[in-house]
Amino acid sequence: MKAALLIIGDEILNGTTLDTNSQYLARQLEGLNIKVVERNTISDKKEAIIKGLDHCLANADLVVTTGGLGPTKDDITKKTIAEYFGVELVMNHDVLAQVESFFAKKNRPILEVNRLQALVPENCMVLQNKMGTAPGMLIEHNGKILVSMPGVPHEMQYITENGLLPYLEILNNGQEIIHHHLHTIGVGESRIAQQLEAIEDSMPAHIGLAYLPSPGMVKLRLTGVSEGENNTKSQIAGLANSIKQTLGTIVFGEGNTSISQVIGEQLLKTGKTLSTAESCSSGYLAQLITQTPGSSQYYEGSIVAYSYRLKKELLGVKHDTLTEHGAVSEETIIEMVEGGRKKLGTDYAIATSGIAGPGGGMPNKPVGTVWIAVASQNQTITKKWQFGSDRARNTHLTAIMGLEMLRRLLLNLPQF
Repeated sequence: MKAALLIIGDEILNGTTLDTNSQYLARQLEGLNIKVVERNTISDKKEAIIKGLDHCLANADLVVTTGGLGPTKDDITKKTIAEYFGVELVMNHDVLAQVESFFAKKNRPILEVNRLQALVPENCMVLQNKMGTAPGMLIEHNGKILVSMPGVPHEMQYITENGLLPYLEILNNGQEIIHHHLHTIGVGESRIAQQLEAIEDSMPAHIGLAYLPSPGMVKLRLTGVSEGENNTKSQIAGLANSIKQTLGTIVFGEGNTSISQVIGEQLLKTGKTLSTAESCSSGYLAQLITQTPGSSQYYEGSIVAYSYRLKKELLGVKHDTLTEHGAVSEETIIEMVEGGRKKLGTDYAIATSGIAGPGGGMPNKPVGTVWIAVASQNQTITKKWQFGSDRARNTHLTAIMGLEMLRRLLLNLPQF
């Protein structure tokens, strides 16, 4: 089965609201072996919705829409869908009871506009929404399926998990889509593709390899369709092992593993602790570390020392070091990482200092110049990185590369 996603809302188009619904829906449908062939974002205008429905229904077996189901006048998706299929909106008393119960539990008065949420196209199957007042609506027409849900993420997710997915499971055609993810760090997509050329050339036709790059990392996704008695799962496992052997230490994890999780597991295994001393990464390094549940067992905290004064007072960086070499220098980063580790009393530490941009660059230290250091009780390792001119990207890359340098130190791997 092929699916198309139709995300409705001017707030999505103009960037006011981030579209997380399509990512969530694509993952859920993929779990049922339903391939999303396209995602479309459209205006919440009648003409745009009709055009979007025409296009998606012509190209997919299942069309899922989100947005435009609220109680205000600009929420016209439900009315437009009814007109599209030539049916009337009718009052659904089960939905009305749900809406009335929703307001009663919140001890809020119910308005007539809220009761109108219980109007649904007469040819639809209602998907209950216990998180809000707008129900999901499922319509079967000419062998195609249209599902319309509210755009509020937690409401859409409830309807999906409790109404849509159980319905779609019945339609499962027996195929199993198998995915295997490998995570790499520190090497670009083109170089990785070059190294994996022979493996890709030898792959069977029913298995594909996708490259999913992000700053500092490339996720590799092996995908295959298992039908009947073929051995797709074992073939993908074998290919994953071949890729790991070919790429070596740049592969840091599989599945949903993050670099922070890998580091955390190693610190827990050895009973060691970690701290950070941050300048140009501005606390982002600490944020990535603490996104891992249980990080409080090994992560003590961070000193974000942006100014010369705090580098001296909190991290013990010498005045002469700063005046002679500047904050963005190997000499300073050594004193930052060693001072931070001792100040916070940890076994390991990471320190960052650089010119994030867009201003502040000098001929000998252009924007994107970053020094990173990692240290243990017995060893301090430094590296100068040259990133680009984008501030947010530089901050992200600084944190990612700092974590990678620590991973290599923890596992006794060679540094870049």
